[in-house]
Amino acid sequence: MDPMISTAALAERLGAAELVIIDATWFMPGTPRDARAEHAERRIPGAVFFDIDEVSDEESPLPHMLPSPAVFAAHARRLGVHPNSEIVVYDAQGLFSAARVWWSFRTMGHDRVRVLDGGLPAWLAEGRPVETGERTPLPGRFEARLDAGLVRDLARVRAALAGDGEQLLDARSAARFRGEAPEPRAGLRSGHMPGALNLPFDEVLGEGRLLPADALERRFRTAGVDLGRPVVTTCGSGLTAAVLALALARLGAWRTAIYDGSWSEWGATDDTPVVSGP
Repeated sequence: MDPMISTAALAERLGAAELVIIDATWFMPGTPRDARAEHAERRIPGAVFFDIDEVSDEESPLPHMLPSPAVFAAHARRLGVHPNSEIVVYDAQGLFSAARVWWSFRTMGHDRVRVLDGGLPAWLAEGRPVETGERTPLPGRFEARLDAGLVRDLARVRAALAGDGEQLLDARSAARFRGEAPEPRAGLRSGHMPGALNLPFDEVLGEGRLLPADALERRFRTAGVDLGRPVVTTCGSGLTAAVLALALARLGAWRTAIYDGSWSEWGATDDTPVVSGP
């Protein structure tokens, strides 16, 4: 199954008993926009808001790290999610933060989840209906089961870079990857992990939509990725890494793992090697 759903297909499903539509809009630090407020101003009918920063590990100093299964399940139940729910995730940028929530649900054992191709901008451009105000659904009965194979921590990433067979693919911009542009979060070194490859997440998109499979394959191969070997994606904080994981799922690689701490952890850790340049 393709990890994406079209606006037309979603419009036909509106009101379906098992459907849960999630607005996963999130903005980079320093962006003068309020995702929750914008959701209340204009959302796809029936949608509920998933706060990426709130549904996170509160004990971690790193941004929006995955919470425990129990904490994730509690949030999902408040959004009306059941074990049999058909989840569709979207965001207000087209395709940016929705992929993170797609990956989060899959990591918590729920595979019946897709991302709206083109997101809210495509929905609005087609003149489709919207609602205002926040919706409070009836509680669901979601139970989370962690799929640890979809997550990598610092130790596992060190092992990958030491040659355990996994390829590290960085979704940050080329300038940040090469150490030519500063990181948006204070206190982080500039550059990249030695041996990592780079494919900026926006290069797998076209006008806020995920590229077709043939174009995606060309992008990954041009970046040096061997599509026959496992890939671990990374980025600044584990968010746009999920866009690359989503793109790889379209190519059939459903088991792509994400380094959750990403550069927020690697770039702030004293004994992690950092290199600059291509």
